[in-house]
Amino acid sequence: MKTQVCIIGGGPSGLLLSQLLHRKGIDSIVLERKTKDYVLGRIRAGILEKGMLHLMREAGVGERMDREGFVHEGTVISYGDEQFTVNFKDTIGETVMVYGQTEVTRDLYAAREAAGGQIVFNVDQVVIHGADSDAPFVTYDVDGDPQRIDCDYVAGCDGFHGVSRQTIPLDVRKEYEKVYPFGWLGILSETPPVHEELIYASSERGFALCSMRNDNLSRYYIQCSLSDSPDDWTDEAFWEELKRRIPSDAADRLVTGPSIEKSIAPLRSFVTEPMRWGRLFLCGDAAHIVPPTGAKGLNTAASDIHYLYHGLTQFYHEGDSAGLDGYSEKALARIWKAERFSWWMTSLLHRFPDQSEFDLKMQRAEIEFLRTNKAAQQAMAENYVGLPY
Repeated sequence: MKTQVCIIGGGPSGLLLSQLLHRKGIDSIVLERKTKDYVLGRIRAGILEKGMLHLMREAGVGERMDREGFVHEGTVISYGDEQFTVNFKDTIGETVMVYGQTEVTRDLYAAREAAGGQIVFNVDQVVIHGADSDAPFVTYDVDGDPQRIDCDYVAGCDGFHGVSRQTIPLDVRKEYEKVYPFGWLGILSETPPVHEELIYASSERGFALCSMRNDNLSRYYIQCSLSDSPDDWTDEAFWEELKRRIPSDAADRLVTGPSIEKSIAPLRSFVTEPMRWGRLFLCGDAAHIVPPTGAKGLNTAASDIHYLYHGLTQFYHEGDSAGLDGYSEKALARIWKAERFSWWMTSLLHRFPDQSEFDLKMQRAEIEFLRTNKAAQQAMAENYVGLPY
């Protein structure tokens, strides 16, 4: 087979790139290691920045999102029983939207299938060849049958454990990483949200987050030990611990119920540089990971897609490679700012095992400064709704 852009990874970033390119008349083939049902079964984040919202609409897949998504004008920060709201709309005139990543992916699959887009599932043994040449190609197996795709460019949207980043030689790439000494235990429950906005809670017992997917589907998290297993936590134990960490008025109105999904996610910050090697471009988790505290995972992938999509369009429509040549530098400049914000929010709200009494006082002072300082709230709002591309 032959295509203009071979996209490795059939998650939301790979599908979004494929759909955007299709609307510009640029051909692509998407390779996905798992099945469609498996991809749609993954529970992921649900807060979309303004840039991601724009890309979804530009891709022609924003109708259901705009109809069913929940617009959020701000977020609640709590510490003990103290709480305050950072109102994004009042502060900077912008909002975010709660719309699950699963629904984003579902909309993109529907659009690619309606357009006859090529998506190959259950691929194995993927190898990228000649990325540093003028004639790259990708080989893979499907049910033991060897396949080959010749292409102009390869987009690596295959996540942290995919083959794309590993294709870049070790003497070319440099990796930066911070591993946090805790994880998030999260549950999904068919219960109404405890608050109309998200609650980010800092407590003596650790961090907690109250989020939602819709009027009767809530997502809750608590900071936990990396040695914990989801099986260590009964639903009752989770709810009781959550109540201890959020303000008492929220705990009193919290509606509990059986969990329909329960998992633990470790937290890390990770960036690889560069994000381009020859004709291979890394996007999303293939190039960078953020702790989920700042709601930046899917949104940083979206900014990568924005830069790569425009670079490819500029090349194919105008014969100008400037956008592709500057891709890594532009993408990384924004990524490091998102990394900083996610690191800051994580440091602000979590309990660390080695914190001294001085550290705890500084953490409290930082939260109270955010509560009382409009410039600090503006900075938080600008980062949370998404820095410009």
